[in-house]
Amino acid sequence: MRSYLVRPFFLALTVATMTLPAAAEGLRPSGYLVQAAAGDAGTLSATAGVYWAWDWRQRLGSFELSGLTEGFVSHWDARGHDGRRGFTQIGVLPVLRLRPDAGRSPWFAEAGVGLSTTHPIYETDRKRFSTAFNFVDVVGVGRSFGAARQHELGLRLQHVSNGSSRSPNPGQNFVQLRYAASF
Repeated sequence: MRSYLVRPFFLALTVATMTLPAAAEGLRPSGYLVQAAAGDAGTLSATAGVYWAWDWRQRLGSFELSGLTEGFVSHWDARGHDGRRGFTQIGVLPVLRLRPDAGRSPWFAEAGVGLSTTHPIYETDRKRFSTAFNFVDVVGVGRSFGAARQHELGLRLQHVSNGSSRSPNPGQNFVQLRYAASF
């Protein structure tokens, strides 16, 4: 496929993947998310996506464990060998959440591991990924607000790497500020 067609193809595929579940009543997304992030080596990231809240909940002592699955598209902006370069990341990320006070607290801690692809393969003046497909690991904290806790703000640490499946595997770290709202 010609390189000038690849990015629009991946974006169209992502939009289709994110909107098709909405056609099925039980798979309609629960809400949307936006994130802004700063990473090492001067890489910046902006993300938009949707999420599906799980019906599953588990009581763990005085905590409640629940989860959600995110589908997202990110744009990375990084310093390349010949100036700034853009990269598109598409991913899916299951996340577990732990809330104190048997789930009644507005505060939560979260962690997740997902999969993503980046196009073109991430390469800057300091780093070079060896694979387009990578793992996405996140840990974070957040707070829900609003009359029905329909809004949330969160702070996450994100690590993207291929899990040492190939070399080089420098990984990319981000600090993310996240806003999400339920539909």
